[in-house]
Amino acid sequence: MRRILPFIPLVVVVALGILFATYGLSHDPTVQPRALVGKPLPTMALAPITGGTPVSVGQTIKGPALVNFFFSTCVPCTIEAPQLMALKQRGVQIVGVAYKDPPAQTLEFLDRRGNPFSQVLVDRQGDAGIEFGITGAPETFLVDGKGMILDKHVGVITDADVGDLTRRIEALKTAG
Repeated sequence: MRRILPFIPLVVVVALGILFATYGLSHDPTVQPRALVGKPLPTMALAPITGGTPVSVGQTIKGPALVNFFFSTCVPCTIEAPQLMALKQRGVQIVGVAYKDPPAQTLEFLDRRGNPFSQVLVDRQGDAGIEFGITGAPETFLVDGKGMILDKHVGVITDADVGDLTRRIEALKTAG
């Protein structure tokens, strides 16, 4: 037994090295889970930022659309704001979900950056974020006219994404 004892740390290090080599080097940390892609929108009701009866995200969508989770102090959300305005100008419907953001701050953010949203719903506690499986903001979901989630975009929408998303929305409008 005494002859084996000095080799135990070496065996542990080798085992950890093999684990790292097989999982760590092949695992892409930028891959985000897309569990809801191919599934219907969650049905939980959220209050509109303007007040009124809570509605589900699906109730606010008329045809293919984007659902964008954002919050007012999110720097990437600020960077993304001009691209969302460009999508709106191209006729893309976007439903905004103010994620864990006080409504007053959300409204101030939209006054400063412009409001690209056809509707803004408030997810004050983050429950909708959990239902949608978001890992942070901004995150955007492409939804068809029947309320099925077709894709998930994690992070800032870029100028290149504006063209791609517009084409995809137009294709859905034509097909549907």
